[in-house]
Amino acid sequence: MNKENKILVGKIVAPQGIRGEFRVQSFAETPNDFKKFYIICDKCESNAFRFVRVLKQNIIIAKIDGINDRNTVESFRGTELFISRDDLPKLKENEYYQSDLIGFDVIRGGIKIGVVDCFQNFGGGDIIELDNGEMVSFKNADVDIKNKKIVVL
Repeated sequence: MNKENKILVGKIVAPQGIRGEFRVQSFAETPNDFKKFYIICDKCESNAFRFVRVLKQNIIIAKIDGINDRNTVESFRGTELFISRDDLPKLKENEYYQSDLIGFDVIRGGIKIGVVDCFQNFGGGDIIELDNGEMVSFKNADVDIKNKKIVVL
C-alpha cells in the first residue's frame, strides 16, 4: 500500500497490564470506530490487531495476536496504526478529511503564513502545524477546497 493511501488512526502509547494488552491513542472520530477498522501496522502481522475495549474518550485497549507479555508490548510503544483510505466512508458535498488538507496554504489577515504540514490535537482542539513550524488553531477556520487554502483567525 502506498503512503498516500494510508490514513493514521492511532498510535500505541503504553502497555496496559501484564498480559500483552496496550493503550492506543485514537485519532478516529470515536474510539469505537476501531471495532470496524482493518488496522495496518508495520510491526504487526496481517489481521493481528484486536480491539478490546474503550478506556476513556480517546484511548482504547487493544491486543496483537501472539503478544502476551508487557515487555514485548513495550517495544511497540510509538507504533503508528493506519487504515486504508479506501475503507473510509464516502464524503458528502463540502466535507473533507483533515489529511486532504495537507499542502493547503494557510492565510491570516490576507497574508499567507504557511502551508499545512499536519494536524495535532493535544486535548484542547485541532491545531494546524505549518511547514515553518508555527502552530495555529483550526477552530473557526474557513476551508476553501477549490482554491486549496484555509483562512484562520
